[in-house]
Amino acid sequence: GGYAVAEALRQIKPDVMAVYPITPQTTIIETFAKMKADGLVQAEIVQVESEHSAMSATIGACAAGARAVTASSSQGILHMAETLPVVSGLGLPIVMCVSSRALSAPLNIHGEHGDVMAVRDMGWIQIFAEQAQEAYDNTIIAQKLAEEVNLPVMPIMDGFHTSHTTERVEILNDKVVEDFVGIRSAQQSLTDLENPITIGTLALQNTYFEFKIEQEKAMQKAKDVYKKICSAYQKISGRKHGMFESYKLKDADCAIVIMGATSGTAKNVVDSLRAEGKKVGLLKVNLYRPFPYKEVGHELTHIKKIAVLDRAISFGAYPPLYQDVLNSVAHASSRKVDVASYIYGLGGRDTMQKDIEKVYKDLEEGDVSSKIKYLK
Repeated sequence: GGYAVAEALRQIKPDVMAVYPITPQTTIIETFAKMKADGLVQAEIVQVESEHSAMSATIGACAAGARAVTASSSQGILHMAETLPVVSGLGLPIVMCVSSRALSAPLNIHGEHGDVMAVRDMGWIQIFAEQAQEAYDNTIIAQKLAEEVNLPVMPIMDGFHTSHTTERVEILNDKVVEDFVGIRSAQQSLTDLENPITIGTLALQNTYFEFKIEQEKAMQKAKDVYKKICSAYQKISGRKHGMFESYKLKDADCAIVIMGATSGTAKNVVDSLRAEGKKVGLLKVNLYRPFPYKEVGHELTHIKKIAVLDRAISFGAYPPLYQDVLNSVAHASSRKVDVASYIYGLGGRDTMQKDIEKVYKDLEEGDVSSKIKYLK
């Protein structure tokens, strides 16, 4: 997965990439740096002393009009957290590729979604990948999306399960990607001395609120733009992407909602249970922020029992994806829909088919309550 993302970055031709290594995203920047050494990319690679500096350098480059990218994981994302709302608040189209990883303490370098969930409300678009092919595709889509809506994007893949797994990936022709993404044409630039601007100005009580409303409008607009870009990408790649994927959901009575790498395992379970005559299905969320509440709710209105699987924990509260799905269903249907919460895969723990089968069995037997369950 890391190699696939680096290949996508090479093809979108960033002007600047600020880098600081952290497992499991290091394969992305190492591969890109080797491409630079081999003369395959012309980007300026800025090696910095921390993730905070990496994002700060990326902000400066992007504000100057450059196409600027970076990558990070886990503690690195938290270390740069101070700068993340700055990026979105300034409307800078930065792409940060993420190999999601558990947060310390205790120290753990393996995959989960805790890091990206910790910053999910900082104004960044978040797109999740199931496997390396989607990680590659999402990186290209993310760059075009960011520059069309002037918001930052995190294309996210599961650390190790996707980032370090070798699998077949179909790579597009360089010219095809170049034409699809285009050349960045910044509306303003710090280096345009003929038209000087101020970036990051002070906003007090009489204006700050309006800034945030405009930011939210841009985020909501991103859903329609994302759909349009995915449609255009399908024409050049033959691969269909969308805000979510419905898998054998049309006539299902029970369904799982999930994101990321474990979606593939869950699909295998759906196939097995379908072969036994059981009406089960799955909804895989791709676009997590902005969350497609209306669309997800409509897609699930006919389902009798739903289980939401989160690869993250919210201490003292229901986990993030569960909250979003519960709200979606509640606003879409007048009838009560049973929605169960499961947490899985923390710290990189493998989730096996038998674990997913247990979830469907719970739904079938009506074992749905407000209590959070753990697949461990």
